[in-house]
Amino acid sequence: MAVTFKSKPCKIDAGSAGHVSGLLTTPAEPQACYVFAHGAGAGMTHPFMEQVAQGLAERGVATLRYQFAYMEHGSKRPDPPKLAHAAVRAAVAHGAELVPGVPMLAGGKSFGGRMTSQAQALAPMANVRGLAFFGFPLHPAGKPSDERGQHLFDVTIPMLFLQGTRDALAEQDLLEPLVRKLGDRATLELLPDADHSFHVPARSGRTDKETLSVALDAFATWNRAIAKRR
Repeated sequence: MAVTFKSKPCKIDAGSAGHVSGLLTTPAEPQACYVFAHGAGAGMTHPFMEQVAQGLAERGVATLRYQFAYMEHGSKRPDPPKLAHAAVRAAVAHGAELVPGVPMLAGGKSFGGRMTSQAQALAPMANVRGLAFFGFPLHPAGKPSDERGQHLFDVTIPMLFLQGTRDALAEQDLLEPLVRKLGDRATLELLPDADHSFHVPARSGRTDKETLSVALDAFATWNRAIAKRR
């Protein structure tokens, strides 16, 4: 029987973004803390966010999920980047306080991952050792471009891209060359037949749960590699 890890609620002072809610999920002896931002359309309590938090805790990684200000206040319109970046930075600082003495990782699902990488590109966040993206949104659906990934060249720490091969927001023929250009600091884990939500069709012979497990195992391997570098 799988262990269920309790999630402890908290409040984060995000400065210009106001106070936002957070959820800390942690194993007994965490090896790292991942500050995990949600996607544009669903908040920190979405089942996918919960599954990632539980799966990472099983693999020895604490997770601090948090709300962007618009989600906190029930709006459907995502915050402008400046406000989102403020929330990212505040959450990372709060995570370091809640889980002291371990490496800090940051990133998120889709929009949350992109806001985190933008914040890191503009001004590196203290103690963050790597960025992990659960479905990096390289472009809008049906509008292929790598423009949204150009800021990644200003990120100097390790990055992990967990991407489905059917992701309509990151076409493979654009994402793979971009990751190669980023060099050794970027790792791409392709999830066969998965879409942007990490859903796989029945004909693939795999389940969504199995696909997410592969992604989480890749995250754990990447985290151990970062620890060895230090």
